[in-house]
Amino acid sequence: MNGMTVSQSASVSVSHKLRLVLLLLFFGSGCAALIYEIVWFQLLQLVIGSSAVSLGILLGVFVGGLCVGSFAFPRFISKGPHPLRVYALLELGIGFLGIGVVFLVPFVAQVYASHGGRGLPGFLFRGLICAACLFPATVLMGATLPALARSVDTTPRGVSWLGLFYGANTLGAVFGCLLTGFYLLRIHDLHTAAYVAAALNGTMALGAFSLSSPWWGRVDGGARLSLAWTGWVWNFRGRAERTRDPASASLPAERLSGDMASGCLVPGTGAGMVCFTIALSGLCALGAEVVWTRLLSLMLGPTVYTFSIILAVFLSGLGIGSGIGAFLAKSSLHPERVLGACQLLLSAAIAWTAFLVTKSLPYWPINPSLSRSPWFNFQLDAVRCAWAVLPAACLWGASFPLALAAAARGCDDSARLVGKIYAANTAGALLGALGCSIFLIGWLGTQQVQQILIGLSAASGLLMFLPGFTSFGGGWLRSASKSSLGRGATLFGGLAVAALLGWTVPAVPWELIAYGRYLPSKTIVGEKLYMGEGINASVAVTELENGVRGFHIAGKLEASTDTWDMRMQRMLGHVPALLHPSPRSVLVVGCGAGVTAGSFVVYPSVERIVICEIEPLIPRVVAQFFSNENYDVLQDPRTQVIYDDARHYILTTKDTFDIITSDPIHPWVKGAATLYTKEYFELCKRHLNPGGLVTQWVPLYESDREVVQSELATFFDVFPQGTIWSNDENGAGYDLVLLGQAEAAKINLDQVQDRLSSQNYERVRQSLRNVGFRSALALLSTYAGQATDLRLWLKHAPINRDGDLHLEYLAGLSLNQHEQERVYSEMLIYRRFPEALFAGREAQRKALWQLIDRPQRRK
Repeated sequence: MNGMTVSQSASVSVSHKLRLVLLLLFFGSGCAALIYEIVWFQLLQLVIGSSAVSLGILLGVFVGGLCVGSFAFPRFISKGPHPLRVYALLELGIGFLGIGVVFLVPFVAQVYASHGGRGLPGFLFRGLICAACLFPATVLMGATLPALARSVDTTPRGVSWLGLFYGANTLGAVFGCLLTGFYLLRIHDLHTAAYVAAALNGTMALGAFSLSSPWWGRVDGGARLSLAWTGWVWNFRGRAERTRDPASASLPAERLSGDMASGCLVPGTGAGMVCFTIALSGLCALGAEVVWTRLLSLMLGPTVYTFSIILAVFLSGLGIGSGIGAFLAKSSLHPERVLGACQLLLSAAIAWTAFLVTKSLPYWPINPSLSRSPWFNFQLDAVRCAWAVLPAACLWGASFPLALAAAARGCDDSARLVGKIYAANTAGALLGALGCSIFLIGWLGTQQVQQILIGLSAASGLLMFLPGFTSFGGGWLRSASKSSLGRGATLFGGLAVAALLGWTVPAVPWELIAYGRYLPSKTIVGEKLYMGEGINASVAVTELENGVRGFHIAGKLEASTDTWDMRMQRMLGHVPALLHPSPRSVLVVGCGAGVTAGSFVVYPSVERIVICEIEPLIPRVVAQFFSNENYDVLQDPRTQVIYDDARHYILTTKDTFDIITSDPIHPWVKGAATLYTKEYFELCKRHLNPGGLVTQWVPLYESDREVVQSELATFFDVFPQGTIWSNDENGAGYDLVLLGQAEAAKINLDQVQDRLSSQNYERVRQSLRNVGFRSALALLSTYAGQATDLRLWLKHAPINRDGDLHLEYLAGLSLNQHEQERVYSEMLIYRRFPEALFAGREAQRKALWQLIDRPQRRK
């Protein structure tokens, strides 16, 4: 029985010119899909958190939906309907559901805040929430490629077009990634981005409907569709069928039933091996992307732009490789061997990238602070990413059309063929992404994970060269002994080369984890005390020759025992603790070196200290190196550590606190801006006890005026009576502490001084003296203004909101700027002595103002 004949008569073949138009349709579809992915992920992270577990659940639901959609489509939808009309309906459904998710998430957040939690129940509930929001739309996304696949047959030429469709979809995703990361979310908000994606879906649907109309054949110069659309066939598991297709009706009954039942009239036992190989290929691709994204973000700075560039380069490689693979699939007589060769070459490509991102690229003589424009740095970042990632990405992209060609022989339903291969590929990708991000990196480290990926790539390639595996159409046959010996030698040789490549994979240098993008310009790096790769981040602890210890995360210094760093870390704790009459419960957002949390240990009234930290390595290991400075806070019986995203914890906890102090990482780090939004500050305010206080760290360095203005305006929008306390050096700006109160209250200088002078506050006085504050007035002299003073300066500053996280995009453009002195000088112009804020004896108030104004006059 000739399967090709059935395919040609039972599917809708289209002209060459029309297929070129279909490439444009799939380009737009891929663009919309990436916009949705970024928007949905950002929205749902606000609800379920940004930890590795939460992101793993999000990714699992998203990729799982693609897998289910691609696998189920050809089994539930028969070949009767016109493929372009089916595709158009899928696009309309995606657009409708995509907009629906944007409006559904706020309601989901309310439900989740009431019932969400930690542990296994919380884990399952997060998955349920994500599935309810994302699964329907992602299933439709996964069905688009199999639906459009029915516009071609399963000949080598047709399969090559399937590879081109996949490549066009991937290149569209590249455009969507760059459009969203560099324009839509930088200039507009999440809703606008979703509307753009929905408009693309609508445009693609309209185009597909137009192309499926009978008049298109007349316009196309007589190149009509081989089968005019005559009706819809909804075939649920091959039982209920209704068709008006004369071509299908003319087929013999036994051929038609066999086609609908299996989709493959000449089954090939090798197709299962191809599916297994492409699944391993997908596993290695997504696993490597997780590893390389972490390493490259250390080198480039983990901004939203860096992640967009890395993803765009990776997807570009997939698209380019898919085009090359489509050409090879059409011309090769043995696509399974070419597929195997791709996987073997990937072993070398993974080793190449592993070497570049650890031993070469971090040491290129590039100083990002030399350029005032971030766009020049973006060009350098793109070049470095392409140099490292493109070879492997191209090979992974070529694997998909080659797998289609290898499994196509004997299969008459192109949709079933694409669905099977695409489902296997996405299932493997899901395992690779989740396995590497949640388990393997934190357990084994990036070096060993890359060694595993090299071995898996070699193994998947060698599967295609197993002795006796000669023909997919005819199954497994015995080859001559000479051929078997040759292939056996190939197997052992491939394994030996893979083992050698894996052995040469270098470990990530601790200097890269510590200093990131500034490593090439560092002349003094100090000594490594500790380096670890955790589930969520890579961390390091160093010590310089002068004895200063530093805690590094994400390629930047986050805390240290340096004078000004210690002052800031202590101020975040002592300012609210001294101004509160009797603090009992404290929430510390971000453990860091533990110094801020340790500041509360010395207060006799404090009964509970809750530390919320997203990376387990930090409290368990890093904070131990700063035990003298943090008063062994992790060993204090009053301390409780919550390993979770801080926003998620505050959203779901029922506890309230007297003090909440937040010391997140810089807002230019991807994901950190969610701890600088108006909604986050409102969450904190709702979890304050009466008379409670909130402090928030705001850096002036690695920032510019617009970023600082947005941070202050957002905080003061929630705390209109808020104040600013400066950690400056003789008037030169460094960083700030913002103080907000649940209710407006005065600061009584006499009461604060009396409290600090009491006998049971001796440890508090010593803690303040260690960082240069010898009295209550010395600490309060760091006052740098209040919300009412800066009203004019902040007049046009944008508010950072959950639905418009412009801050991380704005801050990502200024991470290499150092304008702290200029920004702080502008703020001081508006500072006035707050008569209504400070109460107490007149002598005390005058002495305080003299201390406050002294740095300004000296300047």
